[in-house]
Amino acid sequence: MAVSLDLPADAALAERHEKAPAVGERLPVHSAVCFGCADIPHGLRLASWVADDEAGAAVVTSRMELRPDQQGAPGLLHGGLLTSAFDEVLGSVVALVTRPCVTARLETDFRRPMPIGRTLWLRGRVDGRRGRKLYVSGTAHLDDEHGPVVGTAKALFLKVEMEHFLKNSRPEDLEALGVSPEQIRAARS
Repeated sequence: MAVSLDLPADAALAERHEKAPAVGERLPVHSAVCFGCADIPHGLRLASWVADDEAGAAVVTSRMELRPDQQGAPGLLHGGLLTSAFDEVLGSVVALVTRPCVTARLETDFRRPMPIGRTLWLRGRVDGRRGRKLYVSGTAHLDDEHGPVVGTAKALFLKVEMEHFLKNSRPEDLEALGVSPEQIRAARS
């Protein structure tokens, strides 16, 4: 049975963490090797900023330049890359509320083609929280933040403990982030 993406009636507003970047601040790259936000040749290279929301919800706006190496059909963005971009943006907005979290379910709806050479603007919003579940949604616009909607997404993220990464990530990647071999061994024993 699929996990529901519908916001429960008893979900609470998930306010930004007090140490989260302020509205207007650019979000830092969270890993030098991240496919979504790092400036690596094969990555999406998303640039993201904390945005404002009248209702007080956590919001992130991101920009992605559509490049020739990202084609699916000739001259158009590969649809899987829109889903990857949503995963990055929605994960970034969740990080404004709590950490660490992982994607439990992500659903993308494609509305129109995304031509290479254009700019994609994505907006992610934490709609609510219930326990360790965070319900998020997003939109993707072509050319500017108010351009035509080319896709929408809904997702469910789950708050996890750091042991999740210590047990499941490759040791060499953890060590590159400053995690000691002793910490990794302890988590895996």
